[in-house]
Amino acid sequence: MPQEPAPEAQPWWHGAAIYQIYPRSFQDSNGDGVGDLAGIARRMEYIAALGVDAIWISPFYKSPMRDFGYDVSDYCDVDPVFGTLADFDAVVAGAHAAGVKVMVDQVYSHSSSDHPWFAESRSSRDNPRADWYVWADPKADGSPPNNWQSVFGGPAWTWDGRRRQYYLHNFLTSQPQLNLHNPDVQDALLGVARFWLERGVDGFRIDALNFAMHDPKLRDNPPAKLSRLPSRPFDFQQQVHNQFHRRTVKFLERLRALTDEFGGAFTLAEIGGDEDNVQMKRFTRGNKRLNSAYGFDFLYCPALTPEFVADALSRWPEGEGWPSWAFENHDAPRAVSRWCAPQDADRFAPMKMALLVALRGNIILYQGEELGLRQDDIPFELLQDPEAIANWPLTLSRDGVRTPMPWTGKGLGGFTTGRPWLPLSAQNLALSVAGQERKKSSLLHQTRTLLALRKASPALRHGKLKKLVVKGALLAFDRIDEGQRVRCLFNLSPEPLELAEAQGTAKTIVSINGASSSSLPGYSALFLEV
Repeated sequence: MPQEPAPEAQPWWHGAAIYQIYPRSFQDSNGDGVGDLAGIARRMEYIAALGVDAIWISPFYKSPMRDFGYDVSDYCDVDPVFGTLADFDAVVAGAHAAGVKVMVDQVYSHSSSDHPWFAESRSSRDNPRADWYVWADPKADGSPPNNWQSVFGGPAWTWDGRRRQYYLHNFLTSQPQLNLHNPDVQDALLGVARFWLERGVDGFRIDALNFAMHDPKLRDNPPAKLSRLPSRPFDFQQQVHNQFHRRTVKFLERLRALTDEFGGAFTLAEIGGDEDNVQMKRFTRGNKRLNSAYGFDFLYCPALTPEFVADALSRWPEGEGWPSWAFENHDAPRAVSRWCAPQDADRFAPMKMALLVALRGNIILYQGEELGLRQDDIPFELLQDPEAIANWPLTLSRDGVRTPMPWTGKGLGGFTTGRPWLPLSAQNLALSVAGQERKKSSLLHQTRTLLALRKASPALRHGKLKKLVVKGALLAFDRIDEGQRVRCLFNLSPEPLELAEAQGTAKTIVSINGASSSSLPGYSALFLEV
């Protein structure tokens, strides 16, 4: 039932550390090789010990799994591969008992073609749900209504012989686009949100929100200005008319009004696209839309440089909303494999974690990031990712970041007793939870220390970001709140740096990789109370 807002100065999510769980790969409880909800419940003590404020669970709803849960065939039930609604309730109860909030994914832009809504919609042009999806007549020559392309390759339109019309799908052909311009569709999706809120969830991460509404006039997208030929047809166009429709904000205001009934449940938008920064601000502006948004600033950038970080942070000045940041997720390659040489990964990973913890906004850790897991190379014959299979070998497989959690360093890593849906690599088994628990200097222990510091520090959790400095490989800034000032210094290169300015009597709070008030060794970080 709806709850009264908690009487606190800031909502729970403001500055929160959120731990993303990809359930297929977290913990298998029944030996079928696929992680499940009971596995999440089993590992709740580990999650709580990390010091995160919330978990975000990627889709576990009923689905044919052609896109591994992001193609939903029943929004209000659990797919048997992940368990039951009772298993989900146990996850919520266990998390809340451990002081951890629970967020779940909501996929509003599209459903599975196996959803009963779509089965009815495609059955005729005059049924009650005929306009629940995006249908359009062909051109005179029988070709699709316009030039829009699918993210996963090929036209974004598929012909349906029953209706003798095309239907829109921005992703797989089995992921038809919901028509959110239709108030009945909005009502149905808000009903889905209410269902999960009443089961006790504390927030939503809203998938692919930029695709939620299209241009009803179905105008062609203009060509992109290309400096090189992309690997996907989707990238040949400016995504002007197939996303970011102005009416989207009205739906978001309806969603926000609903979540406010439940004590201000947190709403986090996933927003990509060419105008992501502008749209993130629009979708989160004021107190009637979503609470926060995260884009793709860090998820696909090939190098972590002071200039890049400073530019990303400058896009969210004071008064421009509250951002959320992620360096890794289920779609993006492991950051340590993108941002440093293999021989430097053990030093780079704790510096990277310190940087994430120091950022103004909410921070999102992807499962295994606290272990420094590397990107795995999955051979073609073992690929599961439909995008990678369709674009092989030009698209980096998302499977490489979805491989199972290594709880132990032997055999199947304590993940399963069966055959895992993706293989575990020797490189990641060597970074197992059990191995790092035994080593007090491990990244796992450093992550717990850093998260505890963030939670206890008003400056790091809620504070303003001031005095941003970029000089060579040096990145520095201050976080300020409630009379506390924390100076954060980072060396983003493997070479040592001498600090030109003495830090005076500043008190060292955290030193990563031997950093001191006079020097920063390669890939090091220093937090000072000044």
